[in-house]
Amino acid sequence: MKRMQQLVICAMLSMAGLWMTAQSLAQSPFDGTWHTNLAQTKFSPKPNVFYISQGWYHCVSCNPAFDAQADGEDHPVSGQTYDAINVKVVDPNTITVITKKAGKVTAEQTRTVSADGKTLTVKVTAHPMNSDQPITAETTAKRTGVPPAGVHATSGEWQIQKVNESENGVTTTYKTTGDELTMTEPTGASYTAKLDGNDYPYKGSYSYDTVSLKKIDAHTIEETCKRGGNVVEVSKMTVAGNRMTIVADNKVTGRTQTYVAEKK
Repeated sequence: MKRMQQLVICAMLSMAGLWMTAQSLAQSPFDGTWHTNLAQTKFSPKPNVFYISQGWYHCVSCNPAFDAQADGEDHPVSGQTYDAINVKVVDPNTITVITKKAGKVTAEQTRTVSADGKTLTVKVTAHPMNSDQPITAETTAKRTGVPPAGVHATSGEWQIQKVNESENGVTTTYKTTGDELTMTEPTGASYTAKLDGNDYPYKGSYSYDTVSLKKIDAHTIEETCKRGGNVVEVSKMTVAGNRMTIVADNKVTGRTQTYVAEKK
């Protein structure tokens, strides 16, 4: 009888072990490659504010705000994801903006205002830190408020309405291994972090250098990205089936945006 009981107990323990192993091997709802659907993005209503006057570019909504000569030459700036900026007036309706980090071009922009002065189109080519494949994007913004007199036509308060971006800029892959989550992007940005709220390296990004993750529940993770020890953005990522909703709260710009990603 005791032998039979021991066999039954061993069988039950074995089944429990198999169940726990199956659970640990079960795929996380975050696992997979995700594509951000920018058509479903809810952009922050807070405008971007800048103006060019008397040969100077003033970025009012930048944090910290800064001024630089708009003479087509490189000028140092601090507190940004770049350390130099080059602003050039091309014509009465167009300017170009080039940013650099440690001598390397990080982004090239062409900002053009419509003939009626109500719409700004920004064409961007971004150069990732760890990739030779640039990201291209086009942003359309509408004017809010009235620009001051005597400024370049692109100047004013601009509220983002629409963004189109190349595939390498809207694709993200997640993979869980035990209590760790790994994120990779075609741009070369990546991290591997435990879901314990501690900081881990964020590689290949000009915007962030560390990340921390907290598991809210089985389908929700809070991601906190930092640069230089300061919180830049806190995002809550929630998965429902093949759809991920990301609510991103940027602590530097004061803008909150909601993105929708679909599993490929």
